[in-house]
Amino acid sequence: MNIRPVAFDHSDAVKLNDEVQAEYQLRYGDGGDATVLDTADFEPPNGVYLIAYDESDRPVATGGWRSQDENGEGNEDGDAELKRMFVIEGMRGRGLARRMLTALEDDARTAGRLRMVLETGTKQPEAIALYTSSGYEPCIKFGYYRHYESSRCFAKTLRPDTPADL
Repeated sequence: MNIRPVAFDHSDAVKLNDEVQAEYQLRYGDGGDATVLDTADFEPPNGVYLIAYDESDRPVATGGWRSQDENGEGNEDGDAELKRMFVIEGMRGRGLARRMLTALEDDARTAGRLRMVLETGTKQPEAIALYTSSGYEPCIKFGYYRHYESSRCFAKTLRPDTPADL
């Protein structure tokens, strides 16, 4: 598995983003995630977008983080917001999401971010299980979906001296 940074508008990122949006539509029955994202959100040092490629160079997993300082929507100074975590269906259950999460946490920590935050929904129990088993705890709701009953927000402190996988 090869995880590498790409632009949010890279063709592989667009392809996987279309797949995750279709997944959201299946699970929630709406038009997908309406959170506004911009390519610049994921440009270092203010964020990063990663894709995992298999041995045949096929994109199989994705995720990114973007800086989200205090903004009146529940974020705090130093936050890194996790976005678009996704593993294609045929590659699930192999630890790719956990590897992607670790890579994103390490990158955000290196960029000086203090806390990783994320929003997910009740119809994504496997995502909630991943995050809680990785040390994420419920936090004050933030972002676009903060007023939705099905929204769940989590946070994890990123200690500057501790790699994510320890």
